[in-house]
Amino acid sequence: MADCRKIFSTFVGLSVVFFLLVVDSPALGVKKKENALGDKVQQLMEWSSKRPVIRMNGDKFRQYVRAAPRNYSVILMLTALQPQRQCTVCRQANDEFQIVANSWRYSPSFSNKLFFASVDYDEGADVFSTLKLNSAPSFMHFPGKGKPKKGDTFDIQRTGFAAESIAKWINERTDVHIRVFRPPNYSGSIALGLLFTLIGGLLYLRRNNLEFLYNKTSWGIGALCIVFAMTSGQMWNHIRGPPYAHKNPQTGQVHYIHGSSQAQFIAETHIVILLHAAVTFGMVLLHETAVSKGDVGKRRIVTLVGLGIVAFFFSLLLSIFKSKYHGYPYSFLIK
Repeated sequence: MADCRKIFSTFVGLSVVFFLLVVDSPALGVKKKENALGDKVQQLMEWSSKRPVIRMNGDKFRQYVRAAPRNYSVILMLTALQPQRQCTVCRQANDEFQIVANSWRYSPSFSNKLFFASVDYDEGADVFSTLKLNSAPSFMHFPGKGKPKKGDTFDIQRTGFAAESIAKWINERTDVHIRVFRPPNYSGSIALGLLFTLIGGLLYLRRNNLEFLYNKTSWGIGALCIVFAMTSGQMWNHIRGPPYAHKNPQTGQVHYIHGSSQAQFIAETHIVILLHAAVTFGMVLLHETAVSKGDVGKRRIVTLVGLGIVAFFFSLLLSIFKSKYHGYPYSFLIK
């Protein structure tokens, strides 16, 4: 009888222990996951307090950006900043990305729900392979839950990589509003002050002879310079902040003309200014030979030169336009 009671007591004890293990195991798993998530967030917060953009390699990317659990978003810049890469665009994009990250880091709404990180090709080539990327720079958003979607890759070709454009895209993907604060740049004010000083000094030195102010040619050249600047896309450059040119990281070829009608390079606007100026110069030659009363032979030669300049440089302008607007059917002299 005593043995039966002892066996029964042992059975009841084991049953209770088994029941407790079965009931508590999910709770232990949840607690372990919460602890792992807390450690990851704490580590990311510590890194971001030292540097707004966290530098990552392949291991850190897989642990903190791809692996679960994760309740935070990561804005990742994939770049190639090493000098041997000669990626000017990467350095320009990195400057704008740093501005956005600093604006978020010192924002009153800063929280542990959004982090900024970067992976350099020379430190994480495996990350580029995983994401199937073969060019830089590139910006991607990794949401707190699920995998990145099509809209989680920032379209640099369409919108450029100005800090304001990146902040707007982040707001669309995460509902986090970042007010961009740029460091003060006094170069424009200094240049404007020097310009006014130069003009004032010139007027003071010529105060007894100001007839040059009534020179129509000078005013005409000044007006044309403004027209060339505005029609070439200088205002678009000021707003969007595009790169000067683009170097293909695979072939090393430098592109000065953007292949899309939705974007442009700074070098492209300089080329367009020169072409517009050349066409204008040809038109001026045609006009001058028409109203002048010089030797007929010389006038004929100047007329042919002016006509040739207009035809050739207008053909170049039309060729650039056709290369950007694919499907445009017309061309002249140069295809």
